[in-house]
Amino acid sequence: MHRSRKPRSLFASMATAIALMAVLVAPSSAITNGQLDGNGHPHVGIMVALDATGAPLWRCSGTLLSPTVYLTAGHCTEAPAVRAAVWFEPDEDAIRAGGYPFGGGTSVAGTTHTHPDYDPNAFFLRDVGVVVLDTPVMRSTYGALPAVNSLDKLAKQRGKQEVWFTAVGYGLQYVNPVVEQADLDRHVAYPKLNQINAPGFTGDYSMLLSNNAKTGGTCFGDSGGPNFLGSSNVVAAVTSFGINNCTGVGGVFRMDRVWAHEWVSGFLP
Repeated sequence: MHRSRKPRSLFASMATAIALMAVLVAPSSAITNGQLDGNGHPHVGIMVALDATGAPLWRCSGTLLSPTVYLTAGHCTEAPAVRAAVWFEPDEDAIRAGGYPFGGGTSVAGTTHTHPDYDPNAFFLRDVGVVVLDTPVMRSTYGALPAVNSLDKLAKQRGKQEVWFTAVGYGLQYVNPVVEQADLDRHVAYPKLNQINAPGFTGDYSMLLSNNAKTGGTCFGDSGGPNFLGSSNVVAAVTSFGINNCTGVGGVFRMDRVWAHEWVSGFLP
């Protein structure tokens, strides 16, 4: 999943690409080399950001942390977004029949919120947002935040054992390099940890996960979607940015840092 940016047609990627370490980094979108999720993660949904007139701006993925709190990326909720429509169906036909992309139908409406320190020119530093839903969505399981600074221990585990995640989202399946295959089905993949706490690149705010045919990964449209720790319901990170057109590695924004954890926790009951 890469930082899915505001589609100027609904799926356009961000107008501004960010270069980090001489590598092209752009907002993420969809699960690559994954598989259909079906009813595996019914608390993960697809959102369309709406401006003040109700016009659709772009789409992203995200996770229910409670019946009314939907966690996503900051670049998914930033201005001019003020509202969002969210669907939780697992397949494209049901989502389109449910009012996509304008809302209504089976969607749940909500108000967008972006971390107060979010900077669109350096989105990856505080790439977290929330949609507070107008109507509760009841599920048997919800996503959970990791404990503060709990992911630091993964730096020691890496190399001794595989550290893997469950990435879920509604994005492109591949970019080849100009032909994009996209649908609105919920997909799942199982990327591995490539980098954490690396000075200058991931810093202490993000991680790099694998994105290849063996493990799968994320692409345009998966932005904001969860990267659960292993098979748990703990949202270790949200999909933030992609490198090299959805191949190689994907960047995810960590939810265990105090500035992200405390801000999101403030919306929870």
